[in-house]
Formats: sequence, structure tokens, C-alpha cells
Amino acid sequence: MSHSKPDTVSAVLARGRLGIPSVVFFVIAAAAPLTVVAGGATTGYAVTGVTGIPVSYLLVAAVLALFAVGYVAMSRRIVNAGAFYTYVSRGLGRPAGVGAAMVALLAYNAMQIGLYGGAGAVTAAFLNDRYGWHLTWWSCALAVWAIVAALGVARIDLNGRVLAVVLVAECVVALTFDAIMVTHPADGTVSFDTLAPAHVFAAGIGAALVTAITGFVGFEGTVVFSEETKDPRRTIARATYIAVAVTGLLYGLSAWAMSVATGPDRIVEAARADGTDLIFNLVSPYLADSVITVARVLFVTSLFAALLSFHHTVARYLFALGRERVLPAVFGRTSRHTGAPKVGSLAQSGLAFAVLVGYALAGADPIVHLFFWITVTGGLGVLILMTVTSAAVIGFYARITHTEGPWRTLIAPGAATLALAGILTVTLREFATLLGVAPDSPLRWAFPAAYAAAALLGIAWALLLRTTNPDVYAAVGLGADSDTGPLRAPDAVRQPA
Repeated sequence: MSHSKPDTVSAVLARGRLGIPSVVFFVIAAAAPLTVVAGGATTGYAVTGVTGIPVSYLLVAAVLALFAVGYVAMSRRIVNAGAFYTYVSRGLGRPAGVGAAMVALLAYNAMQIGLYGGAGAVTAAFLNDRYGWHLTWWSCALAVWAIVAALGVARIDLNGRVLAVVLVAECVVALTFDAIMVTHPADGTVSFDTLAPAHVFAAGIGAALVTAITGFVGFEGTVVFSEETKDPRRTIARATYIAVAVTGLLYGLSAWAMSVATGPDRIVEAARADGTDLIFNLVSPYLADSVITVARVLFVTSLFAALLSFHHTVARYLFALGRERVLPAVFGRTSRHTGAPKVGSLAQSGLAFAVLVGYALAGADPIVHLFFWITVTGGLGVLILMTVTSAAVIGFYARITHTEGPWRTLIAPGAATLALAGILTVTLREFATLLGVAPDSPLRWAFPAAYAAAALLGIAWALLLRTTNPDVYAAVGLGADSDTGPLRAPDAVRQPA
């Protein structure tokens, strides 16, 4: 593996191109709100049989807000596109950090590539139903792939404007649908039963929490864009809290509104009968066909926006690892014209293309085998990373002299670690249900085991670097702007091994 120094243009990403709105657009787009509202919430009702789905979204939002306290506290001290990799390196040690980096690459690639299955299948179905075009899912997926690949090497602020248009339209549609459903309740009565706090203690709430947390994956990506923001120490914190609040309230409101329109006692049955068409069927009697068509188009573009956002996340992780020579230095190169991490972007596009071709040749089901299985697995990986990172926050502040209070450095991160670990435990216990496979299926352990293998590979690689290339090992997690680097730290720092 080459560790030669890249040319100067690869040292940093394009600076100062993103403000708070752009970062918010990127991370909420990754969460794909209309996809979650139309698909995630209905799937949650149908799969778990739990009527407390709105409560589960709000509860998860509260846990993630708690996680964000320590997460953004570190973002003010460490500016690095490596995000989870950097924070775990600084808090739990370099081997753990490189292990987290391998888990992150696997998880975010799974999220991004898995979404192509949904985008291809939904687009093909829409074009067939609306225009009679009999296209294959993979041809539509490859068309979307080409657009994402092109935008992946374009200026980051151009991507921000594209996502802004899509995201605002999604939110307007979702809120409009919510208003219609609430103003046309079943039996003429607006019921708040599905928002009752008692659902937190109901049977099956564990599965509901697992389903809910997958809808938030992407909000944590604010830190990935920190090097490209105008004021990273303020922008990242504000964007993170805004993303959690907006998605949490939107998901909870929309899931509740659906239960109002069907009646709380009939929402599970309706979700199982109509699937992702439920929300469209509930509002179609009150809206023109053209509006429903626009909404279905935005359902497709919601998947596209998530694909684009996760593509940028993967590319920037590769960039951060290449810049520090943990991966070949070529990944640390950026475009001279756009400042984008071109090699990381092209590598992610190449991997996605290979997987899509493989699935097409194998004749696999794009919804079950690609979209559902792979994105659920990607969500598991991000949950693992958030749990470990919460613990890393505590480790980081325990090693330095700081002026932060115990709430940001110990209490909130500690509570978040316990809460996320609990959700992770439930996720692993009910992973077979989430995949829709038999309890004795080898797949229930094969997918989680992939993360264990990735983590062990990263740890082993870090230990090898410590022996064979100590200079590279010493730079793990420092990045371009880390305030805690040995040469720049204003505080006393004990860098973990």
C-alpha cells in the first residue's frame, strides 16, 4: 500500500462553501423524509403490529438529541471529514478508530448502494403505471447512478442547491398530507391514542424503536461536511440539532396523522393492506390526480436525494483515510476545479456500479434483497458507530484539560451510550424479524458479523501500521484542522494509543 505524499491540492476539501442551511439539507436529505413517512412509518405499523409508532419516532429523536450533545461538543474542537473515525480515534485510541472507519465504510456503502434497489424499482413502477414504459429496475437504477456519479465530483454547493429544492418540496408535500389526514379523521374524531406515553412500555416497542431509528440515519453526517463549512464550530452544532428536531417532529406528526385518518384501531390493518401506498390512498379523495402524481414523483426524488447525500459521505470518509495514509494516498486527492474528493467519489461510484450489475445478472429481488436487506444492515452499522462514539466522547474529555461542563462531557454522552446500547441490543435480538427471515436463518448473524469482521480488520491494520509505519500511525485521527493535534493543542492532551 502506497503512502507517498499526495500533491498540494489534496490537502484539504473546498473551504467555506456550506452554511447551516446547506448542511441541514444534506443530512435531512440522507434521512429521505418522504420515503420514511410513506414507507418507513407504514412498514413500522405493518411489521411490528405496534400502534405506538409515533411515540417511537419521538423517543428516538430524544435519544439522538442526547447523543448530539457530546457529538457536537467534539465537533467544536475537532474539524475533520472523518467524523466517527476521527472521534473514536481521539477518544478510544487509534486501533479502535481505524476499526470504526472500516465499519463506517461498510455501513454507509450499504446504505447508499441499497437505496439503488428501491430507487430503481419505484422509478420503474411509476413509469410503467403512469406512461406504460416497461423498463427494468436495473436500467432505472443505472440512470440514477449516472446522475449521482456526475454530481459526486461537482462543487459541493451545487449539490446543496439540488438537495434544497428536493427536500423543501418533500417537506411541503408531507405536511400538506398531514393536514389533510388530520382534518379528515376516521369517524369524525381526531384521536391522540397513538401518541399516548404508555406505548413506551407496551409489548413490541423494542421492534418499533429499531424501525424508527433507521429513519434518522444520515443526520449524524453533519460532521462529515465540517471542513467545507464557513464556520464549522457553530454550523455543525446548529445543523445537527435542527436535523434531529425537524426529522423527529415530521416523522412523529406524519405517523400520528395516518392513524387519525384510519383510526388508531385500524392503522396496522391498513398499513398491511396498502403498504407504501397508504398515505397516497388516504389523501387521494381530497386532492387532484396531478397533485398525487407530483407527490409520487417526489417519493422517487426522495430516494435520489438520499443516494446523493450518502455518496458524499462515503467519498469524504475515503478522503479522510487517504489524507492520513490509512488507505492509499490517492484517496486524499481532490478535484482542482471543484474541490470535491474525486478519487473517493469515483471509487464509490465504481463499487455501486459493480453491485448493481451483479444483482441484475443474478436476477435478485431489488426491493427485498438489495433495498430492504442492505439498507437495514447499513442502519445497524450506523447504530453501532453512534454507540461507540458516545463512549468515545467520554474517553476524549477524560484525557484533556477542558472547560466543558459535566453535562456535555459525561452525563449526556453516558446516558446516550446506555440508551443506544439498549436499542442496539434489541436490534440484534430482533434482526431476523427486521430482515423478514426465519429466526434460525444464518442471515440474521451473517450481516452483523460483517461489521465484526470489518472492525477486526481495521484494528489489525492499525496495529500493523504502528509497527511498520509509525509516522502514519501517529497521524491517525488528526486530519487537517484538529485543535487537539500535538503541535496545535492549547490544552494538555494525552493521545490514546
